[in-house]
Amino acid sequence: MPKVDETGLSGEEVSSRTENGQTNAVKDATSRSFADIVRANVFTLFNGIILAAMVLVLLTGSWKDSVFGFVIIINTGIGIITELKAKRTLDRLSILVASDYLVRRDGRNQAVPHNGIVMDDLLWVRSGEQVPADGVVIRTWGLELDESMLTGESRTVRHREGEQIYSGATAVSGMALIRVNAVGVHSYAATLTAQAKVYKKTVSDLNRGINTILKFMTFLVVPLCVLLTLSQIRAVGGWHVALVDGQWRSAVVSAVAGVVGMIPEGLVLLTSLNFAVAAMRLARHNTLVQELESVETLARVDALNLDKTGTITDGGIAFDRIVPIAGQSLDGRQTPSGASSSAISVRDVAQALYDCCDEEQPNATGKAVLAGLAEQGFSAGAVRARVPFSSARKWSAVIKSDGIWFMGAPEVLLSALDRDRSDVLNQVNTYAAGGSRVLMLAHWYVDSAASVQNEVTVIDPHAEPVALVLCGERIRDDAEATLAWFREQGVRCRVISGDNPITVGAIARKVRLTGDHAPVAMDARELPDDVNELARVLEDVDVLGRVLPDQKKLIVDALHAGGHVVAMTGDGVNDALALKEADLGIAMGNAASATKSVAQVVLVDSKFSHLPDVVARGRQVMANMERVASLFLVKTVYSALISLGVVLTQIPYPYLPRHITYIGALTIGMPAFILALAPNTRRYIPGFLKRVVKFALPGGVATASSVLAASWFLPGIMGWNLANDADLGAMRATNAIILFVMGVFVLACVARPLNSWRGGLVACFAAAGVIGLCIPFVADFFALVRPTGTTLLATVIAVAVSAAIFALCLWLVPLIGHMIARLLRRRGFNV
Repeated sequence: MPKVDETGLSGEEVSSRTENGQTNAVKDATSRSFADIVRANVFTLFNGIILAAMVLVLLTGSWKDSVFGFVIIINTGIGIITELKAKRTLDRLSILVASDYLVRRDGRNQAVPHNGIVMDDLLWVRSGEQVPADGVVIRTWGLELDESMLTGESRTVRHREGEQIYSGATAVSGMALIRVNAVGVHSYAATLTAQAKVYKKTVSDLNRGINTILKFMTFLVVPLCVLLTLSQIRAVGGWHVALVDGQWRSAVVSAVAGVVGMIPEGLVLLTSLNFAVAAMRLARHNTLVQELESVETLARVDALNLDKTGTITDGGIAFDRIVPIAGQSLDGRQTPSGASSSAISVRDVAQALYDCCDEEQPNATGKAVLAGLAEQGFSAGAVRARVPFSSARKWSAVIKSDGIWFMGAPEVLLSALDRDRSDVLNQVNTYAAGGSRVLMLAHWYVDSAASVQNEVTVIDPHAEPVALVLCGERIRDDAEATLAWFREQGVRCRVISGDNPITVGAIARKVRLTGDHAPVAMDARELPDDVNELARVLEDVDVLGRVLPDQKKLIVDALHAGGHVVAMTGDGVNDALALKEADLGIAMGNAASATKSVAQVVLVDSKFSHLPDVVARGRQVMANMERVASLFLVKTVYSALISLGVVLTQIPYPYLPRHITYIGALTIGMPAFILALAPNTRRYIPGFLKRVVKFALPGGVATASSVLAASWFLPGIMGWNLANDADLGAMRATNAIILFVMGVFVLACVARPLNSWRGGLVACFAAAGVIGLCIPFVADFFALVRPTGTTLLATVIAVAVSAAIFALCLWLVPLIGHMIARLLRRRGFNV
């Protein structure tokens, strides 16, 4: 550590600033609090409806008919446990990146935690550290900062004494002593991300559809429940008989059976289960889903904005190649006037380049060159003396037996020569425009090794440019394959960066961002400010450079205006606002803490290649959920129609709540969960509710018609007196069988094609229902009765009629729907 005269703050001064709140402490919650998670999962419309129905049934003393209420506990528990697990994982990530910092107090260097830094502290910023607070450079020893987290610009910046530096930047080389002038919420990084830390709930098209159903059912349930209760009171003989004989309990249970049947509680449960399973599967691949609903958003994404640094590139530098100076031959060339002829080969140049970079502490570019040449078999050669690289002079040199080799910035080396080499500068500019970082090697030839001096202080004006050294940002190995997958899936990828658009465009070409045709690059400074106009411009642009943090957010807004579902990747503080605004924010594991806190998905190991699996998992969940949601909505439709038929005809409710629990589990809940886990990569298209209802209506109408027909006609045919408990139980048991058979029909339609494991699935659950009927404990608990004699014959006839009704409705209901829609369109309605 260099010696300095500054003593820094005293202990008393530190205590005073701490008491005044002038510390670097920032409320940096990486995710929602425990209370927020519990509140969001417990207080839902679905839970309220089911809980109210459960309490009503419990008040009647018929606890067996209240088992449907346990779905509240299961559903709520899954949501809370999964989100808490995500919270703990992310909090651990935040702790892992925390570290102590070195400050100078009372004339001594002390290590303090991030929150222990106070205003006016003298803070050491060392290579590899992230700047924890804003400050002014007091002393510097070659400090270079990577400010890409703040600006998006990947090139490092050298800071001099008296210059301001900001929190969030990372020291890549050198060190400095700074005086802190902004801490905590007043620092630059904290100010930039203050808006981004506001929690934004992910909007789920699936949950929106389910909530639409629930809201509709809420308006329908209350009056229908009252009407059902009144009709059931009348069915048992009126209020006097109901209150005296306790028949009101049966009336309430019957009314609840209709209400519960209309609520697709299994669909809500299955949605939570599938989101949780998807999140856990992704977690095994180091992908953290912070909100369950974001799994669904993954399926809808059609526009993906990629941050170059940290996503396509890993932020490091890679050695590309050595290019001869135009007109030069590296197997033998003319030497400068006054020198004898000397032969030089490509290997000589590469060896000289290796030796120039082989310093005690090479910078990032030097390390990249050494690594690249080492892979080609080069190692340290004989060097008599060296001049280390200095950012101030921008060149280095090595003295070898054949002369002096200079390496450094081309414009610096060329400006020191005694002749015009504008041709070389043009060549340099051409490669730089293509996105490369360009260095130059120059050689000063001598007659003999003895005449070579052992000390060099300036570039010899007679040196001859020999070759250009091209380096570039290190591209992730998985970038090209990952982008190809997104192209195949119909997702439009754009690269948005703070770097030069030419540089970013060159990298986009290397990874084949747009496939066989060249990507269109644009400078973000030329973008219009109007959102709608920007939306039109973006349709023809693939790469944007020189993008400011506010512009990233504006770009997301413009894509939204164009009707796109937008995902955004990022790792810097400058990405936080855009990640928050996007439908799906994806943060890298090494991202700034504030950036991770607003992202719905965190790639813990920062591997871009995880994204296809992330999107595919979301598509699997959504495509399958759409497929099985019809099972649940069929029950909603037939329960509403049956309840309406019961109210209008004043008959006892055709079945009990426990019947619907048993039948729903075997023909809807369990098979739907299995079907929902099947592979499926179809991109989700908005309109979930419309498509599901289109399938659910025929099945619901058919089932309701079958049950109501049986309830209206079987008592007369069989001579049942529904005022008698035994006859009423027989009628309800028969309707339970009809419900089960119709449920199997609907399941078979959803599971098609049946010539695979899906057919076996339908057969297994159909068999399970029959076997349960034959098990005394199961039959007793769920009030199931095996039909015998004439009851068996009536049941068979009813089932056959129900099958015919089912087939008729599958053909007739969609036809009627099309006719009604056509009539409405003719009258000017948009349907």
